Amino acid sequence: MEDSTPSTTLYNDYYLDDALSEAALAESQLFFEELLRRDLPARNIVDSNFTFLNERLALHYGVPGVRGIAMRRVTLPPDSPRGGFLTQASVLKVTANGTTTSPVLRGKWIMERILGYEIPPPPPVAAVEPDIRGAVTIRQQLDKHRADPSCATCHSKMDPPGFALESFDVMGGWRDRYRGVSEEKPAEKGFGKNGQAFAFHLGLPVDSRGELPDGRRFTDIREFKGLLRREERTVARNLARQLVVYATGAPVRFSDRAQIEQILQSTRSGNYGVRRLVHQIVQSDLFRNK
Repeated sequence: MEDSTPSTTLYNDYYLDDALSEAALAESQLFFEELLRRDLPARNIVDSNFTFLNERLALHYGVPGVRGIAMRRVTLPPDSPRGGFLTQASVLKVTANGTTTSPVLRGKWIMERILGYEIPPPPPVAAVEPDIRGAVTIRQQLDKHRADPSCATCHSKMDPPGFALESFDVMGGWRDRYRGVSEEKPAEKGFGKNGQAFAFHLGLPVDSRGELPDGRRFTDIREFKGLLRREERTVARNLARQLVVYATGAPVRFSDRAQIEQILQSTRSGNYGVRRLVHQIVQSDLFRNK
């Protein structure tokens, strides 16, 4: 969470906002604790109808009716894009660099951390640097980047999930347009947490559409979550693998896959409850003999 700081030029409305950063971290910790304590299905990792908020974080998310500094469980409005880990401010912050967002980095995070697909290292080609002037969008830049055959294969897998998160800025706030900095355009009115006037203007609109490699399409994060909810066993399998790595400090190897599948089968009737997954893991040879 502290590896990056919001840009004092583009995001000085977040700069020095410790109350927001602390609440964002607490949300993730409390959310996972709730999954474990109440044995909630693993699919809640992707989407849920609740999260943990205080007044500052609720204001950031646009969720009404939350008062005070104490974090508490909150049922989300039916149309809220929040719920699950994907749209938590902590995740959206650590998958950005404080100045710009990248569908590549966020998409890779979803593929590896949520779905469990390994993405190979990139070929030796120039990385795509988002244009902070706001003249072109990252989608336009990536379209050109994918014209290179050596890049297209992996980007076809990583970019669509990342585009689903493009409606969220570097601190996880909702946005309809990108921010840019240009001497030729007037800045937005207002002052940041550092007391300095805004230097950014609102640029081109965000486009969060995407198409998965299997042809399924989505228009925004809500539809994308709907597609991921159908991958319940995939999400549960990856969670089990991540828990094994966390518990043993060792990677899950090919010879371990049969035991992972056995753990999934034994928790299937409980919708892959997180607590049940932990119980099955600690009773397995994967945990007891490593």
